[in-house]
Amino acid sequence: MRANALASKISNRLLQDIVAGNVALGSHISAQQLADRYGVSRTPIREALEALEVQSVLIRRPNRGYFVADEIPASAQAALAQEGESEADDYQVLAADWLRNELPEEVTEQFLRQKYDWTKAHVGELLVRATREGWAERKEGYGWRFLPVAKTPEAFDEIYRFRMAIEPAAMLEPSFELNHKVLEEQRRIQENMLEMEISKAPGETLLTNGALFHEELIKLSGNPFFLMALQRVNRMRRLMEYRAEVNRDRLIEQCTEHLEILSLLERGNTVDASFRMRQHLSGALKRKSPLAWTWAADSHLTAAED
Repeated sequence: MRANALASKISNRLLQDIVAGNVALGSHISAQQLADRYGVSRTPIREALEALEVQSVLIRRPNRGYFVADEIPASAQAALAQEGESEADDYQVLAADWLRNELPEEVTEQFLRQKYDWTKAHVGELLVRATREGWAERKEGYGWRFLPVAKTPEAFDEIYRFRMAIEPAAMLEPSFELNHKVLEEQRRIQENMLEMEISKAPGETLLTNGALFHEELIKLSGNPFFLMALQRVNRMRRLMEYRAEVNRDRLIEQCTEHLEILSLLERGNTVDASFRMRQHLSGALKRKSPLAWTWAADSHLTAAED
């Protein structure tokens, strides 16, 4: 990917993180911090920071560096939404064809270019995103491989039942240790989601924040295998979730339940928090099951949660 194209991608991702509340308004931003966050060198990071400064998303202060503005201009948010529409549509096309078994397990970029009439650069961007989301990987030598995901209602239900088994249990592990900085950060993200205009927030960001909440809490168990298992199943279900029409009313309820769990943990009530987590996941499973059957019938899911 060309340096300026990569810088544009990074500036969009950073803006999306800011809008979603993953990066706090008014906070300091360092080039090295972002390079580590997005896995790139500092050169495109610097270009991305300069671009966001022009849009008044970031403010550069002498001898102190860049800070997120206290208010994000509406024009920048509108530009972000426009930028994402085309790629999101094509990404969903590629995802839908894989879910419907209309693509072979192994493909080349040339095959995808010919099938969809996309440019080489665009195919590369979509495959990189699919890799980041956990359902594609580059083969050794040449070509790409699509990975197994939750394609059926049965698999979707099994994932949630597995989560109901491990997430509440992780809170009861002898090695579980509260980290109030983690709890404070998750509270900030969840409260920000309630305060922002959810109807205008990218659906992908809302779903990512939900998954992050659960992964950060299970990490407190001190047992890396709990986290590895949850991350694995989250990647497997994420593809179907991203195709969904996000039920934004439900997301308000979801954030509220997340805050209830955080409040219990902040008070040291881990047993009650574990029970509330099981209730939370059980409720999600009951709501999702009939929707997943609907998806199986007409290839469309009408709601999504964390």
